[in-house]
Amino acid sequence: MKVDMHTYAEAFISEDEILTRARARGVEVGTRNISSGTGAFLHHLAHLISAQSVVEVGTGSGVGGLWLLRGMIESGTLTSIDSEAEHARIAKVAFTEAEISPQRYRLITNPVMDVMSKLTDRAYDLVVLCNDPEDLSFAIDESYRILRTGGVLVIDSFFGGGKVCDPAQRDPRTIALRDAGKSIKLATSTWVTSLVGVGDGLLLATKR
Repeated sequence: MKVDMHTYAEAFISEDEILTRARARGVEVGTRNISSGTGAFLHHLAHLISAQSVVEVGTGSGVGGLWLLRGMIESGTLTSIDSEAEHARIAKVAFTEAEISPQRYRLITNPVMDVMSKLTDRAYDLVVLCNDPEDLSFAIDESYRILRTGGVLVIDSFFGGGKVCDPAQRDPRTIALRDAGKSIKLATSTWVTSLVGVGDGLLLATKR
């Protein structure tokens, strides 16, 4: 029997009980979380760049935040944005179970565009778009503004459930993702870009 390489890669780094419980709470309230493979990748990326200041758009139930915080330097701070107060509540439960100091994270429950526009220029090492913002192009522009030189933007679920690579798919979300990929890929003077097949696809862009 042929081995499913994607499934093998997704399960290569196992999630512990804290992550498993956080994921289960997300299922209960109907929120979407990053895949385990994506979490392991973000953990590695945060460690690789010694991330100190990270922005996460889409708190979910705290799964992404847990992976990121574990990869960041010990004094690092995560700013996680979500429009649903219930998501912030259960994410805080997950962070408490993981014994993460409240000084290491900010959980903000306001519209993404309002929050991102108020973040400081060139102050962040990593921006992760875990859930689709209302205006993806705005989120990308704001990410570029707030990232330091060498900082990384990650767009999760870039494949859009397999629709982005299919030209026949023309729904608004798919078009937004497709257009975002084209614009970032072509902006070679501002971004260094790559696309990896982790989870439902991760678009990576490093600020020049």
